[in-house]
Amino acid sequence: MSTRESSLPAGTNAIVHLVRHGEVDNPERVLYGRLPGYQLSDVGRVMAKAAADYLAGRDVTVLRSSPLQRALETAEPIAAEFGLQPGVDERLIEPWNHFEGMRFGVGDGALRQPRHWVYLRNPFRPSWGEPYREVVARVMAAVRDAALAADGHEAVCVSHQLPIWITRRFVENRRLWHDPRRRECALGSVTSLTFRDGAVASVRYAAPSGDGRRQVAGA
Repeated sequence: MSTRESSLPAGTNAIVHLVRHGEVDNPERVLYGRLPGYQLSDVGRVMAKAAADYLAGRDVTVLRSSPLQRALETAEPIAAEFGLQPGVDERLIEPWNHFEGMRFGVGDGALRQPRHWVYLRNPFRPSWGEPYREVVARVMAAVRDAALAADGHEAVCVSHQLPIWITRRFVENRRLWHDPRRRECALGSVTSLTFRDGAVASVRYAAPSGDGRRQVAGA
């Protein structure tokens, strides 16, 4: 991919807010990935409302969401805030992952089983799931379409930690592979891409529910 893939037609001006969903009800602490039925916890619903409150007063005219339940539930208070019907965009979905449905760890997790080790052989691609470049390509396509639909205004796309984080790294011209422990993309956070005259002019990050040091399994 090249930075041209983040560009829009000349003259396009818009802001796209990438919102990460709130905390998920996941008492078994599995990597839920694309599995159905994982809804927001009570805390997650508070986080979703905090994101909506943070965006209140903005000129949001377009709302799109990943098809997964946790994202759609996060979009609900945003939809209520702006009187919008969220559209589902499959390109905003969580990446697929070999470890989906498992507990990821050395103790009682998947890593105690040697048969899973082969999936860790290449962290740069990564070998355990959807390649970073493919994730960025589809998410950037969704972002561009949202920006074009909101031209002159603002759009919100509700997605997941990894898609948001590597999309940010892409538009900031940073390498896509990274240390997952250093992602600046807390639960309920808002990463805002400002397009001016068709190009990304700035990136802004906010965490209305805090810095998210307490992470839950999944993304």
